[in-house]
Amino acid sequence: MEERSKVVAIPDQISTHLGGETLILHLTSGTYYGLNPVGKRIWDLIQEPKTVAEIRDTLLTEYEVDLEQCDRDLKAILQQLSEQQLIKIDDETTA
Repeated sequence: MEERSKVVAIPDQISTHLGGETLILHLTSGTYYGLNPVGKRIWDLIQEPKTVAEIRDTLLTEYEVDLEQCDRDLKAILQQLSEQQLIKIDDETTA
């Protein structure tokens, strides 16, 4: 996953906000997932395609976190969402 990789939520899910968290239902598997407030913000951002860098830069302006920690944590949550097939990551390999 690179800074230029595009990330977007898959269409085969529904989500709702509940008590500061986001609950996501993967319609194909029937599995529910929960996201904390920062995860909720990331989820909100990827309802439209965004690059990893765009997401990271938004988080850096909204939260008190250093660049390395933000980048590491963002990539970890995106990887988890990808493994659960809740998002699509398009790695742009051409310049």
